Amino acid sequence: MVKPAKTRNPLSVLVGDPQGRSLGLDLPPGAVIDRPGRRRWGQAAEPLLWVSGESVGVGALAAHRGPALAAAGLQAVLFQGRRGLERWWEEREFVPDRMSDPDDHHVEPVLREFWSRVVPDPEEGEEGEEIVAPFGRSWPGLAESGGAGEGGPDPEAAACELADELIGSGFLPSPRLALVPAGRGADVPTALGWGGPTNHENDTALISTVLRSWEDRFGARLVALGFDELHVSVAAPPRTVARALPVAAEHFAFAPDNIWQGSGSIRAYADEAVTGSDHWGFWWD
Repeated sequence: MVKPAKTRNPLSVLVGDPQGRSLGLDLPPGAVIDRPGRRRWGQAAEPLLWVSGESVGVGALAAHRGPALAAAGLQAVLFQGRRGLERWWEEREFVPDRMSDPDDHHVEPVLREFWSRVVPDPEEGEEGEEIVAPFGRSWPGLAESGGAGEGGPDPEAAACELADELIGSGFLPSPRLALVPAGRGADVPTALGWGGPTNHENDTALISTVLRSWEDRFGARLVALGFDELHVSVAAPPRTVARALPVAAEHFAFAPDNIWQGSGSIRAYADEAVTGSDHWGFWWD
């Protein structure tokens, strides 16, 4: 049986064409970062991602996140440093070879398992019950779709608008533009072997599985990654608290620190961070 030819990594083009003109792009100065790990003698390094050399401003994501990039097999996102880790992507802590394939997972069992890890023990009594109310210890099931694709805002346009808001407001004070070979934005963390959620889940493919489902149900799109944080735009968020509560339960399972060290309860979180919100942000301690 003849093996299919290995598809060339689109980032390889940027080695000799740093602005990506042959891909229909006009990139700012930047550099390719190779995949980590040992290589056989004589084997060329395989690019993992491209990152701009300097921070980018308002309009940068919209300028580079379009059909030409998608046709090249690349996804554009923003990278944001933090104090002490201003350029965390240069530390080569990515471990793509350790990740499974998002195609091998389904969102319901993934979130059910996450929920079982974080739901308070019965010994915590009323305090624990209040954290997850109106739900109990049993996994409440997937939230209803927000109606993505039903005549609402275009998810990609919403992503670029949110990026501009986060940059313009100073929420992302010095973002870099990053290009990652991936078929869809939800798969970027897995393609990178990103370790942001390691203290909660060290197989980032499970994170991508949930992001894929949010893409489909709520028009969510990955906008920015930090060392241990992730930001998505939401084109079709739940508009009432009743519809937001099951989404907040999914968020608690996905990134419990949002509630444990943030809002304090699913009810408060649904009201503060989910209902009508076009920006969902997550972090893992």
